[in-house]
Amino acid sequence: MVNVLQRFFRREPERPTDAFITVVSGLPRSGTSMMMKMLAAGGLPLLVDNIRQADEDNPKGYYEFERVKALPKGDTAWVPEAQGKAVKIISVLLQHLPDTHRYKIIFMRRDLEEVLRSQRKMLIRRGHDPDEQDDEKLRELYTRHLAHIEAWLSQQPHMEVLYVPYGEMVANPQPFAEEVNAFLGGHLNVQAMVEVVDPSLYRNRKGAT
Repeated sequence: MVNVLQRFFRREPERPTDAFITVVSGLPRSGTSMMMKMLAAGGLPLLVDNIRQADEDNPKGYYEFERVKALPKGDTAWVPEAQGKAVKIISVLLQHLPDTHRYKIIFMRRDLEEVLRSQRKMLIRRGHDPDEQDDEKLRELYTRHLAHIEAWLSQQPHMEVLYVPYGEMVANPQPFAEEVNAFLGGHLNVQAMVEVVDPSLYRNRKGAT
């Protein structure tokens, strides 16, 4: 009789990622799109809308969800849709996420000189004057922002953070793919994640001409 009751009341185990939202974050041009591609290859569903199409700056795609940009305006109704999925949110928007959910944040770190160089080249390709970007001011702004957001993240009980160095990951993706997999519960296809890393897209590395 006891065994029958145990079988009756036994619930199906939930999938590990159902309990949290995976967020890929960092500065613009810090490798977030590549990480999203790795997660997709590993088997994690993504919350994307494909409104922003691949181009010369991101030939493999941007993996964005447009409504993320409305977080500062209070548009959080979409957040439950991200449960069990990965969504890309730049670091400046993280503080607008509601604390009613649990988040695992993969935060991409990239050398600021590389970030600035990548942004400058993007401006040129889009026909803008590259000198409209004041690298010194942006460097100072980004440095302050990163110090602030990382300190803030460390105080959020509903958020766990894994910091991933973009340059090191591209050079040797295996250990970082394994680390990301463990961080997210250990159910991703690590080899598939490793295979989508394309070193040829690391075009603005420090020291390159």
